[in-house]
Amino acid sequence: MFDRIAGRYDFMNRFLSARTDIGWRKKALRMLKKDSPKTMLDVATGTGDMAIMAYKMLKPEKIVGIDISVQMLEVGKKKIEKEGLGDKIELQSGDSETINFADNTFDAVMAAFGVRNFENLENGLSEMCRVLKPGGQIVILEFSKPRRKAVRGLYNLYMGIVAPQVAGWFRQNKEAYNYLCESSNAFPDRQLFIDILNNVGLSDTQFKSLSLGICCIYSGRKPL
Repeated sequence: MFDRIAGRYDFMNRFLSARTDIGWRKKALRMLKKDSPKTMLDVATGTGDMAIMAYKMLKPEKIVGIDISVQMLEVGKKKIEKEGLGDKIELQSGDSETINFADNTFDAVMAAFGVRNFENLENGLSEMCRVLKPGGQIVILEFSKPRRKAVRGLYNLYMGIVAPQVAGWFRQNKEAYNYLCESSNAFPDRQLFIDILNNVGLSDTQFKSLSLGICCIYSGRKPL
């Protein structure tokens, strides 16, 4: 599904979110700034948006992005080449549940709008924790369900009807945007997700709600 929408994925993200997703990503990355990570892993990197922004904001020595969608990675590689960051950001095919790196490899691990797609959420998060160095931080950006009834109603209308319809106008795969709504509603957000982060071994876990609750930043550290 993601292979089929890769070509216009970035455009649709900017259009459907009115570019709000850019601000969300920046806020998530600012949580890593005080750590000054030298090596970073971007899980479910897609077209490399988060990896590119992370390099511009944090200037690490190396960022590796992994994803199972070959076509998304191809789009990302072209973007990285255009930015002249080929020696700083490496995108490679990889499954979140079997990350092909040794224990304690990265100073920071991040994921933006990808963990809800894990086949087994806890397995994927355990792998992210495994490859993180002790003391390092995981930062995750993901959709959440608004708590206010009025906002939740508008959100469900937009995600369930408007977004797929707009995708159809742009000759995009409506199935993918229906899936976006379904996967977001099924995701265990807020404290439920924090409980899972704690279960996989992270400490100092917390979440911050953004934009009236339609998105959350989650973070946690691997104990020393």
